[in-house]
Amino acid sequence: MEQILSIQSAVTLGFVGNSVAGPVITHLGHHPLLVDSVTLAAHPGYGLVAGDKIPDDIFSNILDALPSLGALPHIGAVITGVELRKCDAAMAADIRAVLLEHLVVFFRDQSLDEAELMALGRRFGDLFVHPNLKTDSPNSELVYIRRKPGDKSIIGAEWHTDTTCMAEPPMGAILHAEQVPPTGGDTVFANQYLAYESLSGAMQSMLSGLRAVHNDTRVAGPQANLNAKRSTATREDDEWQKTENIHPVVRTHPETGRKGLFINIAYTRHFEDMTEEESAPLLSYLYKHAVRPELSCRFAWGPGSVAFWDNRCVKHLAINDITTHERVMKRVQIAGDRPQ
Repeated sequence: MEQILSIQSAVTLGFVGNSVAGPVITHLGHHPLLVDSVTLAAHPGYGLVAGDKIPDDIFSNILDALPSLGALPHIGAVITGVELRKCDAAMAADIRAVLLEHLVVFFRDQSLDEAELMALGRRFGDLFVHPNLKTDSPNSELVYIRRKPGDKSIIGAEWHTDTTCMAEPPMGAILHAEQVPPTGGDTVFANQYLAYESLSGAMQSMLSGLRAVHNDTRVAGPQANLNAKRSTATREDDEWQKTENIHPVVRTHPETGRKGLFINIAYTRHFEDMTEEESAPLLSYLYKHAVRPELSCRFAWGPGSVAFWDNRCVKHLAINDITTHERVMKRVQIAGDRPQ
């Protein structure tokens, strides 16, 4: 997959004890001063590497090429100087505040065993048990996500919001890297607030009353036939039955009150009271619109890296570009509410 230059309003926040000291803004307005692998994927043609200052002429060219949104997207924050295994209620409240503002937060060099990752997740709510993925752990709330040499596909290789087939999809997920390749295997996150806000007023009005049917027929069950292609196994037994629910196409976030698109190609099948054929043209447009590069940030994993995203307003994509190395991640999901 070709890398593209994607500029975000990224910030770095430092923790002192259990409280946020800052934020220390690492950008001027919406102009990041430094190239960072978390918030910038440098197109080879620009010749930029991590730590470079973005030249003003390149930044101007990028701005000229973007749609007129009024401001560049604001997604992604790196939190430094904190040990997540020591997270208490005060630290969790600080992290939640950053998450609500920046939609996805990243941490580096974290040591977390299964019990510590689960304890961290519980600081933000009850843990969610996935209906289909096999855990490879004695703990049903924790799932290992593996990619081995020879795998033909990976979990999450298309843009999606997690587990929206459920009546109450998870509010978020915390993913911890145990083993990563020297390069590749990045994850991209897209801001669904801005996906909605950048639509025309007429389109927003049309979508406001629509609901869509979500189910898991593309990601589980014998008809999906995924286990032959990848190391992360899902249910394919004969007793499996699809899980299906209906959600609004435009979701209001229960904590921020902001509206965002809430459809994704992995789970959304069609609009309520419409056929898949009737729904396809508009859904196809919305899928493409919602993941434009200027709405996204790209995270390069290292050993011990952690990403915590708000599943209520973010889509994400695992880039399937690893062929000769193993990648091992472990994840907990946090229970959510019924989309409104």
